[in-house]
Amino acid sequence: MAGFERGSRGYRRMLGALFLAGIATFAQLYAPQAVLPLIARSFRVDATASALSISAATVGLAIGVIPWSLAGDRIGRARAMSIALVAATVLGVLAPLTPAFPLFLAGRVLEGLFLGGVPALAIAYLSEEISAAHSARAAGTYVAGTTIGGLLGRIVAGPLADLAGWRTGVLVVIAICACATAGFIALAPRPTHAPRLMRTGATDAGLGRTLAVHLRSPRQLALYAQAFLLMGGFVAMYNYLGFRLERHPFSLPASLIALVFLAYLAGTWSSAQAGALATRLGRRAVLLGSVAVMAAGVAITLVDVLWVVLVGLVVATAGFFGAHAIASGWTGHDAAFGRGQAAALYNLAYYAGSSLFGWLGGFAFVGGGWPAAALLIGGLAVLAGAIALTLPRRV
Repeated sequence: MAGFERGSRGYRRMLGALFLAGIATFAQLYAPQAVLPLIARSFRVDATASALSISAATVGLAIGVIPWSLAGDRIGRARAMSIALVAATVLGVLAPLTPAFPLFLAGRVLEGLFLGGVPALAIAYLSEEISAAHSARAAGTYVAGTTIGGLLGRIVAGPLADLAGWRTGVLVVIAICACATAGFIALAPRPTHAPRLMRTGATDAGLGRTLAVHLRSPRQLALYAQAFLLMGGFVAMYNYLGFRLERHPFSLPASLIALVFLAYLAGTWSSAQAGALATRLGRRAVLLGSVAVMAAGVAITLVDVLWVVLVGLVVATAGFFGAHAIASGWTGHDAAFGRGQAAALYNLAYYAGSSLFGWLGGFAFVGGGWPAAALLIGGLAVLAGAIALTLPRRV
């Protein structure tokens, strides 16, 4: 079978299911980001330590993506994603109820470990079930769902935290994730294709050989670099922007700081548009353009005027999600076999960058304020763009 064609019932159900999976995953993954200053005060830690609330979960996610890719090959991608989401939601309830910061971080690691099942499998699931002609557009739609999830987690947790505490805000987000998980399970189509790894006989060679093939591919490595560098900069930007906005000259409360995450809507739009543009202009052109937009947006945030900072944030967010939509979809398209493992390596790089630079950005922020943090973020984007130049022009 060639896969679901655009407009078919299977295509619509697939995109609807993955959209909800994106919400269920990324709402709970990033909900604490909107309340990092409150977490810091609650546990009496500094900005760099409180950012570990995000890094702990993304470390767990990075650890989990390869095992989850194997689980998807064995029991089916949709079934593995369902198990991952249910377990993560249960852990998402428990983590914010812990009384000590180390226990909270441990709970976040476990939560991330299970959340890894969605990004590890979603693109491979989509690539195998949707016709190749529409895979870039479909990948963009999936990434759009992840932006809605990230946005929901932040704008719900932040305002509620001002009224009832950060723990209540995070728990309400988990309730939303439980509903999205139920929707994914109801909508996800039964797989109609065997995983590519199984059909090529690559399992006989073993996981190590499959991973080694991807890690020897210059194109795959260049795409993994996009994930590592761009996601690292993006998470650092959102981790420390809240601390900047609560200080002079802005002095905003948590409820208003949370509203800056509405900038994620720019990512919802740009990720879907990037997939459509790639069909006409080629993936590399759209990837390079998106990276340039992200770097320009970061530069704009250096101005100490609130509306200008917000414009810069919108521009940078649109650029990041456009680049991510292209790079993640290209990873699955480029893999001759072992798409699940190729996607897992992309996500390993993606969340390793998030964990590392989301934490290291704190040292830049504490040591040199927002200009130092912006220099780090912009530098990561420039390096990603330089590496993207090695990718083929028309794919």
